[in-house]
Amino acid sequence: MADHPARLRRAAEQMSAHGVDALLLGPGADLRYLIGYDPPPLERLTLLVVRADATATLVLPALEEELARHAGLPEQVTVAAHGETDDAYALVHRALGDAQAGRLAVGDRLWTMFTLALQDQLPQARWALASTVTSRLRAIKEPAEIAALREAGAAIDRVHQRLPGLLAPGRTEAEVARDVAAAIVEEGHEQVSFVIVAAGPNAASPHHESGSRRLRDGDPVLVDIGGMRDGYGSDCTRNYVLGEPPADYAQAYARLREAQEAAVTAIAPGVTSGAVDAAARDRLAAAGLAEAFVHRTGHGIGLEEHEAPWIAPGGETLLEPGMVFSVEPGVYLPDRWGMRLEDIVVVTEQGAESLNRLPHDLVRV
Repeated sequence: MADHPARLRRAAEQMSAHGVDALLLGPGADLRYLIGYDPPPLERLTLLVVRADATATLVLPALEEELARHAGLPEQVTVAAHGETDDAYALVHRALGDAQAGRLAVGDRLWTMFTLALQDQLPQARWALASTVTSRLRAIKEPAEIAALREAGAAIDRVHQRLPGLLAPGRTEAEVARDVAAAIVEEGHEQVSFVIVAAGPNAASPHHESGSRRLRDGDPVLVDIGGMRDGYGSDCTRNYVLGEPPADYAQAYARLREAQEAAVTAIAPGVTSGAVDAAARDRLAAAGLAEAFVHRTGHGIGLEEHEAPWIAPGGETLLEPGMVFSVEPGVYLPDRWGMRLEDIVVVTEQGAESLNRLPHDLVRV
């Protein structure tokens, strides 16, 4: 179980280090990370106000008060409920105290309607993004978080092991995707985050939406899938081909596999995120495929499918043990085919551990 009081204390330390007087967080992963409660996003104001002394006030609609009080909130958190005709922002003023004229870090994804209202109500404040404080906290995963991510990775691996039995000429991408979504739940996820089944030329679109195209003999099929298990995400991409692959596909796949492995090998404490990206990108460039790699090499994963750190060109984040992110270079040739090879890895003292254990071989169906 997460130690939420300790997380609040670490948040206060980060606030002090970054000159932040208070955090203002709406429903979402930051709030859930700090206090273990997942309130619904409503048109009524829900806001966690975290002060520099590690105490906090959860301002929320009165109709949510009982749920919050039975959610096992940390003892440092006070609940302040507002009724339909109450001034919710008066509760925020009270929770902030002297900090209302200081530097306030507002949730990166707080709805604009609330952010603008806060800025109107707190004219003396200076504003920053909450990720200034929360990104580093969430990027270094605790042992229990890594264990949850490892279980999620094993669950999504089991789904990929079922893919050869779901791919067949004549089936549509959407039909396969529906079966894959069911398998994601059957293999232990509570929620399906995404299912990309992209056949033939559709695989050249990295975020293709599975549609009505029917699978054909000779089709390469890119399958990128993920879900949430015990609150933590999985994300894994593998590549399949129905029969014999198109000309040059197998050769390009070999280069992609080398690029993915080079990036994983480059991972170590103290290495920059940009260096990991370059390890993959340089291999593909040497194979004449630089222009076909159109996205960053990876993204962090945890309470959200995409979070810090970002493994991108020029990235200056220094890797530390406990960081967890994807390594997923890709090659995309419009009107022909695409491919991506993705594992989730955790940075260790020695290098990297992959949380996905499936072979990297091109799977022929």
